Amino acid sequence: MDVAKGEIIALLGSSGCGKTSTLRMIAGFEATSRGKIHLAGREVQMLPPVKRHVAMAFEGYSLYPTVNVRDNIAFALKAARLPASEVDAKVGEVAEMLEISDILDRSPNSLSGGQQQRASLARALIRSADLFLLDEPMGQLEPQLRTLLRGRIKHFLKERGMTAILVTHDQTEANALADRIAVMEDGMLQQYASPAEIKDRPANLFTGTFVGEPPMNVFPVRVSVEGGKLHMALEGGKELVYAEDAFAPEVRDAIMTRRDIVIGVRPYTVRRDESGVEATVLTNQWLGDQSHIAASFAEATVVLVEHDRADVVVGDRIAIRLDPSDLHIFDPATGMAISHGRGLA
Repeated sequence: MDVAKGEIIALLGSSGCGKTSTLRMIAGFEATSRGKIHLAGREVQMLPPVKRHVAMAFEGYSLYPTVNVRDNIAFALKAARLPASEVDAKVGEVAEMLEISDILDRSPNSLSGGQQQRASLARALIRSADLFLLDEPMGQLEPQLRTLLRGRIKHFLKERGMTAILVTHDQTEANALADRIAVMEDGMLQQYASPAEIKDRPANLFTGTFVGEPPMNVFPVRVSVEGGKLHMALEGGKELVYAEDAFAPEVRDAIMTRRDIVIGVRPYTVRRDESGVEATVLTNQWLGDQSHIAASFAEATVVLVEHDRADVVVGDRIAIRLDPSDLHIFDPATGMAISHGRGLA
C-alpha cells in the first residue's frame, strides 16, 4: 500500500488482525519478515526507529512519569533547541486543541486514562516528522469528546500537510478522519480505498459485512431464468424475481455463469413495499432518529433502517423489496465481489 504526502490513512479491522503490528513495523519496533518499507523516498526497514523520522502515539500512553504534562509534550522541541517562546506557543496550541490546557502542570500519574491518552497524542502531534503513527488515538475517550476531537485533529493534520496512519477498530473514527481506509483481516489487506468506495463498492464479502452499521444483509441464492424473468431462490422457498433487463447484460451474464451467488444489501436500502416479499417483524428499535427493524426473511434475518418511527410491532407481517440497483453480488466460493448495483465490480 502507498500513502501520499499529506494523506490520512486508517488501518481498520477486528482485534488481532495485524493493525498495530503493521504500525510497529513501520515505526521500527518489529522486524519485517519480507517486503520493503519506504519513508520519504528512503528504504527504512533496516534502520532503527530513531533514524526513521516518525512520530508515534501509542494506545499505552508512554509518557515520562518524572516530568509534568507540559514538559512531556515539549520534550522533542526542547531537544531540537527551539526558542522557549516557540515551544510555549506550540505546546499551548496543541493542548488547547486536545482540551488539556488545564492539566499541563500535572504529573502523568495523576491523570485519568483519557487525559494520559490526549497528552501522549499531543506529544506526537507537536513533533516535526515525515510520518505520524497513531495507535487507537482516542480509544479511552468518552463519545462526546471523541466526536469533538475527531474534527479538530483532522483539521490540525490537514492544515499542516501532515501524513498520518492511524489504527482503529472504530468505523466512525476511520470514516471521519481518513482519506483512505485499509481494511484488514488475518494479517491480509482486504481493501484499500476511500470510505465512500468501501461502503458503495466493497471488494469482498468480508469488507461488505465488516464495514457498515448495521451490517450488510447477505443471503445465498440460486439463480434461474423463467419466462423472461430472473429468479433468485432463497433458502426456505421464497424468491426474489426481477426483469432480466433489471441488470446490465454483463452483470446478468456473470450471475448466470455461476448460478449460486451471495447477494448483499445495505439495511438503509431495504424498503417496505406491498409488492415485495413477505417477512415477519422480530424487533423494532427506535434510536431517536431512525428505526432499525429486524424481520424473519426466508430462513434468515433481514435488517432495514427507516428514518421515521416505524409503526410496526413484533409479529407484524411486512413486505420488503430489494431493488436490483442496491444489490451487491458476491462469488460464494471466493467471497470476491461480482457486481455492485447495475455494474460489474
